[in-house]
Amino acid sequence: ESFNATFKRETLQGRKNWPTEREARLDAFRWLHRSNTRRRHSRLGQRSPIVFENIFHHTPTTLAKAA
Repeated sequence: ESFNATFKRETLQGRKNWPTEREARLDAFRWLHRSNTRRRHSRLGQRSPIVFENIFHHTPTTLAKAA
């Protein structure tokens, strides 16, 4: 709910339309990218979601060697 409210407030508020569907999609993508990479979240200790994931949930990107 908070995510949707923030998205609406920061992206849609005051906008009646975009020139094209592509422009609307690009605005949404830009907001999502900023939210995930730069925007600090209080629930994550004032870290962005990407930083939080990298610190606390580091998952190896390679497979373990077979026995």
